[in-house]
This record gives sequence, structure tokens and C-alpha cells, in this order.
Amino acid sequence: MDSQETPVQAVQSTWQLQEAKNQFSKVVDLAVTVGPQIVTRHGEPVAVILSVAQYRKLTVPRQSLVDFLRSSPLVGAQIDLRRTEVDERWPVALDFQ
Repeated sequence: MDSQETPVQAVQSTWQLQEAKNQFSKVVDLAVTVGPQIVTRHGEPVAVILSVAQYRKLTVPRQSLVDFLRSSPLVGAQIDLRRTEVDERWPVALDFQ
């Protein structure tokens, strides 16, 4: 590694707001190549700069359970879901006295 290269561990990932504004292009480049970049104001985290790919992963619409089950490759399969053996333990009568 020559003197121009920086190991990934040494790459800055937290930026003071003023510094992030002054080096915004670098902050965005690091968000794309290394990972999320945190921006602080008065020492408190206030924003995160992410790549579009990371943003899309976080904002993928969640599928409802019904839609998930409807999209199963087993939809329409003739599966017998009946129990073949009776389990004598269930239901269990509970005595709370």
C-alpha cells in the first residue's frame, strides 16, 4: 500500500456538520464505497449519508403475510394438512387452584 491509500478501518465515518458541508463530495464518495457516514451537530448524531443501494434496501416495502403466502410456490398444491396421529397430551387441562 502506498502513502496515498488509506486502509478501510482508518476511513472517517463520523463528520461534524461543518466539516461534512466543506467536504460533501468526499462524504458522499465514502458513503458509496465504504458505508454510511454519520453527521453530528454539537457532538450529537443528527443525520446519516447512505448510498442509494443501502437506502433502497432499507425502504423496500414489506410484504404482508397474506401476500407472502399467496406468492408461495406451494399455492394450489394439494397438500394434506390433517394430522395422522392424535396426540393424547393436547389439549392439556390446567388446574390453577
